[in-house]
Amino acid sequence: MIGIIDYGAGNLFSLKHALADLAAKTVVSGDPAVLSACDKLILPGVGAFGDGMAMLKENGLDQMILAQTAKGKPLLGICLGMQMLYESSEEDGFHKGLGLLKGNIIRLQGDDIRIPEVGWNLLERVNPHPIFSLLSGHPYMYYVHSYFASGTDPAQVFGISVDGKNNVPGLVGRDHILGCQFHPEKSSDDGRAVLRYFVEADI
Repeated sequence: MIGIIDYGAGNLFSLKHALADLAAKTVVSGDPAVLSACDKLILPGVGAFGDGMAMLKENGLDQMILAQTAKGKPLLGICLGMQMLYESSEEDGFHKGLGLLKGNIIRLQGDDIRIPEVGWNLLERVNPHPIFSLLSGHPYMYYVHSYFASGTDPAQVFGISVDGKNNVPGLVGRDHILGCQFHPEKSSDDGRAVLRYFVEADI
């Protein structure tokens, strides 16, 4: 069973629908006890970093995530959910994140780029990961964001998307923790391949 963490900051329907297409059994819940009983967890999200962290803390979901990942439970963070895996964010002030990955969330840089970034961008491999064997030769992913991960551990970044002068970490993680700045549930066949990997792989 895959637990989709419902903390009030995500469009959960499209994600649940995409996972149903993969015949994955899911439960959408904001109850730490229900989620702790799941085999894998997904942390989705849209909106502001500070609000997202506040909503996680409100029901003890932040501590549940930290406890479960410490036990080796696989976790996938998507968009804001990926950003909250990092140490902190500068969005609307300074906010601490979950600290599961090294780095900080900063605003996209440059006068020649559109903010928020909305649309398709090529995911370029920078480090090996089994996911890339499932993707097409030129995987384009769908992004909606104004901030990105900076100061990351290079070993924790598997794929980037270039936006102006920004090398945006698009696919990140370590061990049993995976993050996508893009929305795999909206990224056609390559996005579904990312979800399929998380559903089926022994991680």
